[in-house]
Amino acid sequence: MNDTLHVVCPHCDAVNRLPAGRLAENPKCGQCGQAIFAGQPVDLTAANFDRHIGRSDLPVVVDFWAPWCGPCRAMAPTFARAAGELEPAVRLAKVDTESQQQLAARFNIRSIPTLAIFRNGREIARQSGAVDAATLRRWVRAHL
Repeated sequence: MNDTLHVVCPHCDAVNRLPAGRLAENPKCGQCGQAIFAGQPVDLTAANFDRHIGRSDLPVVVDFWAPWCGPCRAMAPTFARAAGELEPAVRLAKVDTESQQQLAARFNIRSIPTLAIFRNGREIARQSGAVDAATLRRWVRAHL
């Protein structure tokens, strides 16, 4: 397969070009040398959000959450496990709406947790409320 994909490193935010057919072979970042797919959600901030959403060819599922939110905390382990199951086809990320209020306002987040799927820099789907693992996987796959 000659297709290459741009994938943003979850550690240093460098954009890496990777052969599409080799994503499952545990690629390393060309800049920092760490694993591109860590099996964990990436923490996004105002500083790195646009790079991860706009520069990655992978769809990105973002969990907008807050530390004081009970349903958000209850869903966190499910979301973390889903990262390991859905990578490398999808990147999962989290935005703490308490510390990243400008991102919450930018995307008009009114209830949490809110899940949003971004592809090619644009939001393509949104789901509010906590979901179980099976529902999360079904929802993501339905929108890809």
